[in-house]
Amino acid sequence: MGFEPPIRWTGDGRGTFPPPASRGVLDSTNSIDGCDTPRPLACITRVPGYHARVLNLPGPLVSVDWLARHRDDAGLRIADVRWSLADPAGRERYDAGHIPGAVFLDADRGLSSPGEGPGRHPIPSSDKLARVLGDAGIGDEHVVVAYDDAGGSSAARLWWLYRHFGHDGACAVLDGGIDAWTGAGLALETDAPEYPAATWTPRTPREDTLDADAVAALLATDAVVLDARAGERYRGETEPIDARPGHIPGALSAPWTDNLGSDGRFLPPLALRERYAKLGADERTTVAYCGSGLTATHDLLAMELAGLPPGRLYEGSWSDWSSQPARPAATGEQL
Repeated sequence: MGFEPPIRWTGDGRGTFPPPASRGVLDSTNSIDGCDTPRPLACITRVPGYHARVLNLPGPLVSVDWLARHRDDAGLRIADVRWSLADPAGRERYDAGHIPGAVFLDADRGLSSPGEGPGRHPIPSSDKLARVLGDAGIGDEHVVVAYDDAGGSSAARLWWLYRHFGHDGACAVLDGGIDAWTGAGLALETDAPEYPAATWTPRTPREDTLDADAVAALLATDAVVLDARAGERYRGETEPIDARPGHIPGALSAPWTDNLGSDGRFLPPLALRERYAKLGADERTTVAYCGSGLTATHDLLAMELAGLPPGRLYEGSWSDWSSQPARPAATGEQL
């Protein structure tokens, strides 16, 4: 089972976790304050100027059981975001078999804008993301469940982009990904769905990204800088793609894989909270980076699941930092 925290809602119906106590709370009757409709069709989300959503997510993470129950709901879209550094051709894996009803979103070219910002996977412009999602049939009226085949490491990018562009509570990651789906005995399909074009409206972006200069400035404070890459890349023992091995001096090793249990699903919230508290992320400003800004969002999602304050993303990550010869690099274990 995936992590499905209690739903608590803001006045406009967008879910948050954990929310302030003053906001509406899902009560024991499975209804939401001010709404007589029980789950799964909770309150209709009404945001001025946007389409209404008729389905709400249980949190930033959903289980296979939840997705199987809601797969055919008109208010749901499923996004296949398979990608990996070793084999970025996620489209081929999608064509070979995907969760029924899923559309494919390209992490390299759709959820990033190569050449238009720092590092290998700069954040797409709001207009580009709106076009990519709209062309896939994803609009303001839909909630989205994203999945991959690597523990949520690329699916978390879509969750983060939704939050960055003001669509909090409208995207979740499938806990365990496609392997959890097939492991539950559920079928895949090869036909791509054909949804009508939709309108996805980006909102004012959060101030939750940093560039290299801002990260360097934070290193002079008590801020926490987390490196979400594998330990061997952090230590500089290997570097498969970027300009130099090593890590940002002062950064702490926080591999995204350590957010998962042996079953490939996220650790329980309390375990995640303990992990990040040991790193200091429970009390201090926290920034995450990885190789190019994709898998660092997995650490940010884990912090969200743990109920910690939102962390920020170093957009260009190591691919940006390492490409600047004047920037220092450290190797070996953290001091």
